[in-house]
Amino acid sequence: MEILITLVILVFSAILHEIAHGYVADRFGDPTARLMGRLTLDPRRHIDPFMSLILPFMLIISGSPVIFGGAKPVPVDPFNLRDGRRDFALVSLAGPLTNLILAIIAAVFIHLLFPSVSLGLVGTTIPGFILETILRVNLILAIFNLLPIPPLDGSKVFSLLLPEKQAAAYLALGNLGPFLLLLLLIVDFGSFSLQAVIESLFFFGLTLLGFTA
Repeated sequence: MEILITLVILVFSAILHEIAHGYVADRFGDPTARLMGRLTLDPRRHIDPFMSLILPFMLIISGSPVIFGGAKPVPVDPFNLRDGRRDFALVSLAGPLTNLILAIIAAVFIHLLFPSVSLGLVGTTIPGFILETILRVNLILAIFNLLPIPPLDGSKVFSLLLPEKQAAAYLALGNLGPFLLLLLLIVDFGSFSLQAVIESLFFFGLTLLGFTA
């Protein structure tokens, strides 16, 4: 039951992430996602078999402290945007910000419904488990997607700091992004571990939201 609840929350959190991209793109002049019927909560329009189901399921059953996944990216045509680079960065930022808002809302409800209860004990009830899972999943999704590694959303934001030619070359690395991410997640490079970085940012985020675990 807990695995099913976690998967459902992850899938719909990822869907809301993608809808946010499409909605903001539509507001900035690119109707591609709307015209393709992607601004909907219907999971059939968004589920990616590997990213939405297989990967998070494997992470859950392996006991990984970091659970993440994703939905099929909504199509965005930057040439339709009014201010190409800036608007593209804002469209990219919309997804992680949506996850962060969901995490904050869950944190507020946990503090209201379970005052003075440690986060680890909140999940012993079904409502508490649902809220805690919403908090953890969305905080991880926000952090993960804000990493400045192409093709993650953070890379589009970071590219604004680069000259246009260098930004294009940097974002072109997105073709290798999935392989690079997988490599960084499973291999430690000396004292550097991407999974450890994500975990540290995650626990720092929990601290900011008023939790100690």
